[in-house]
Amino acid sequence: MAEVAPDERARRRPAWRSVAVPSEHGGWGLTAEPVLLGLLVAPGLAGALVGLAALLAFVARTPLRVLLVDRHRGRLLERTVLARRILVGEAGVLAALVVVVVLSAAGPFWIPLAAAAPLVIAELAFDARSRSRRLVPELAGTVGIGSVAAAIVLAGGGTAATAVGTWTVVAARAVASVPFVRLQLARARGRPHRRWACDLAQAAAVALVGAGWVPGWIPGAAVVVVAVLAAAQVVLARTPPPRAAVLGAQQVVLGLTVAVTAALGFRAP
Repeated sequence: MAEVAPDERARRRPAWRSVAVPSEHGGWGLTAEPVLLGLLVAPGLAGALVGLAALLAFVARTPLRVLLVDRHRGRLLERTVLARRILVGEAGVLAALVVVVVLSAAGPFWIPLAAAAPLVIAELAFDARSRSRRLVPELAGTVGIGSVAAAIVLAGGGTAATAVGTWTVVAARAVASVPFVRLQLARARGRPHRRWACDLAQAAAVALVGAGWVPGWIPGAAVVVVAVLAAAQVVLARTPPPRAAVLGAQQVVLGLTVAVTAALGFRAP
């Protein structure tokens, strides 16, 4: 095989990365949080494989989005062919993981994933039209990926109530944080924004976990940590907006805090 010159490799790498590597840095954290929560609540091999499959599905969304956009626009480019090849390989690995999970899971892990399918489909529909940065697809995708926490719990033999509770916590985190991040980015860039809408989202997040606490699906610790998250974001929305990198770091810390605290609450006797 002929050796590829360094400058040629440099030209090829961006094309490969553009169709294979997710550009949403925050998406890694939003995908990892429900995985972490689920595994802390119900650790096990089957759950770990569900989490791995979720992370792979997040990565596979990038070439899938390229294919959807190019098909929507009626074009076939070099990147289209490359994205198809990458997606086929990732889909093969994902299918293998699913088979192993089916054989090893202690419960019907597929139920929350099936319930989240309309949300994922809605997000992909926006992806196809290159509108994935809007509020609706961002919320749909984040709440949809939250179903992974419930799937991990069920795969590990957890109860349906605990599964619903973990998904609700992740959904509340999304309802609070997605509008907040959008607000902070708009403020930092001098764009029009509605702080009251972000405040309303914080209240909705607290109400959501509160509704789950009443029947006993969500522990008090999870309600408290989401309330603290909401209060912190109400305050931060009234301070000078940070740089995007600092905002991202803040969200990682807040997300991990919610996941770990909620998990401790679920596991408490």
